[in-house]
Amino acid sequence: MSDLFSNSRPDIEEIYPDMFLLANFVETKQLLRDIDKIILQSPFRKMMTPNGHKTGIALANCGEYGWVSDIHGYRYSTVDPETEQAWPLLPESLRALATKAAARAGYINFVPDCCLINHYPIGSRLNSHQDKNEQDFNWPIVSVSIGLTAIFQVFGDERGGKPLNSKVFDGDVMVWGGKSRLAYHGVNTIKADPHNPKLKQRINVTFRKAY
Repeated sequence: MSDLFSNSRPDIEEIYPDMFLLANFVETKQLLRDIDKIILQSPFRKMMTPNGHKTGIALANCGEYGWVSDIHGYRYSTVDPETEQAWPLLPESLRALATKAAARAGYINFVPDCCLINHYPIGSRLNSHQDKNEQDFNWPIVSVSIGLTAIFQVFGDERGGKPLNSKVFDGDVMVWGGKSRLAYHGVNTIKADPHNPKLKQRINVTFRKAY
């Protein structure tokens, strides 16, 4: 960890109503090995958005469903539009991690059918948005941070305004549902770590139940 005080944080903290930060929840080396295998089959790519621009963040998918975007809108698909093949299988180790993290935050029996993997190089960010393409909002979102430290931003019921900022480190997991399930959120610009100049990216693994 680049932050000397990160290990003094509580194991679990409710940073916003029904939104929890699980500090140092997972060792990420094995996760990266799993992700390397996934992106061999489903490489990172930027997708077209409905307004004709590319997504700001490159992404990959695994699981029964993958999140896709094109001029027709945002949705989940059982097929990778680039290969016209099924998405890579969701490794059982990742599925178990998602279920365990959700349970730690009070969301029992969460079993994801979609895993969205976002790639953040230094200088990238994710603008304020809602996760609202899923069919049942009773299930939470589980989001795992790997690599460079990020500032996770919660805007609440509105897209703009002054956000609540929370620093998330390698191995941290965010879980949100209930009152926060449709909260607008984003990630501020990723910065280099002067204490670890070899670290060039952040990977975010987000688990969802699409259907």
